[in-house]
Amino acid sequence: MSRATRTLTILGLESSCDDTAAAVVRHSPSARPAILSSVVAGQTELHAAFGGVVPEIAARAHVEKLDLCVEAALEQAGLSLADIDAVAVTAGPGLIGGVLSGVMCAKGIAAGAGIPLIGVNHLAGHALTPRLTDQIAFPYLMLLVSGGHCQFLIVRGNDSFQRLGGTIDDAPGEAFDKTAKLLGLGQPGGPAVEAEAKGGDETRFAFPRPLLDRPGCDMSFSGLKTALLRARDQVIDEQGGLRGQDRADLCASFQAAVRDLLAEKSRRALAVYTQDNPAEANFAVAGGVAANQAIREALTTAAQEADAGFLAPPLALCTDNAAMIAWAGLEAFRDGKSADMTLGARPRWPLDTAQPALLGSGKKGAKA
Repeated sequence: MSRATRTLTILGLESSCDDTAAAVVRHSPSARPAILSSVVAGQTELHAAFGGVVPEIAARAHVEKLDLCVEAALEQAGLSLADIDAVAVTAGPGLIGGVLSGVMCAKGIAAGAGIPLIGVNHLAGHALTPRLTDQIAFPYLMLLVSGGHCQFLIVRGNDSFQRLGGTIDDAPGEAFDKTAKLLGLGQPGGPAVEAEAKGGDETRFAFPRPLLDRPGCDMSFSGLKTALLRARDQVIDEQGGLRGQDRADLCASFQAAVRDLLAEKSRRALAVYTQDNPAEANFAVAGGVAANQAIREALTTAAQEADAGFLAPPLALCTDNAAMIAWAGLEAFRDGKSADMTLGARPRWPLDTAQPALLGSGKKGAKA
């Protein structure tokens, strides 16, 4: 029986940043995909004292946890490696030490179990998650919005992506993290800023909405961070310190600026996407920032205005996980694709290679 028609069971591995993950996904063409297991070992405590992810610490933790996560994922699924059709692994982009750890682990599993190996683009894992959760048809519009990435993509196939725009500097999740640090809040910054913003006045500080005066879907978030720093320092100079209400107002005003920017750029991206006249228009969002309720509501409204469906996977599948890698690998494997033992780890790997890189390029290729 060919791969296109038989039930496939894929083991996925993810280690591109600070989450070590393994998962098992099964799919029959006549049924909904099933996540048989999903295990994630976070590293928040390891990096807490440094105010951000330390690549070497992350890589060492992946080496220690990968085999344990794989063992736990197989145990949760009630399977052994003999039941697995292929192993899929994040081969980039990401912190090179972590990506390399995952690729080498997957190679060992593939060689030892005698099963095929599939290299997966981490961004493709996020972009294809709505097909895992909701089985939506191509093409659909996807907004990846996280701590490391922010871009609009028309997803035309499991390996066909058209980038409409993205951030030219910081990702929004990174801006949330830096805002939390500047205001003395905990990490991760996104939930901390959102919680603080609930008691704040979003109109108190007039933060900029970068690039709204220019056409297109590109975004910028570094200026917002600078504006918040200056506003914070001005309040401290005027009052001799920062009160609780000041902090809440700063968070609310910052969050409102990010919300408005993402909403307007989404409207522009939806206008381009719907020109294709898809049979069923859908706008999907993934990434940790998608968990922000104010931002999610604004994106939902933008989709409704464009007569498009709005899809946001469960939070556990929005943030880094291995189920999305297993699913992306399954889609590729069903199409007859696989890798061999020459599979390399890639720190940079844009989905749309037909366009210039958003963040420049170096000796190792385009960043994003």
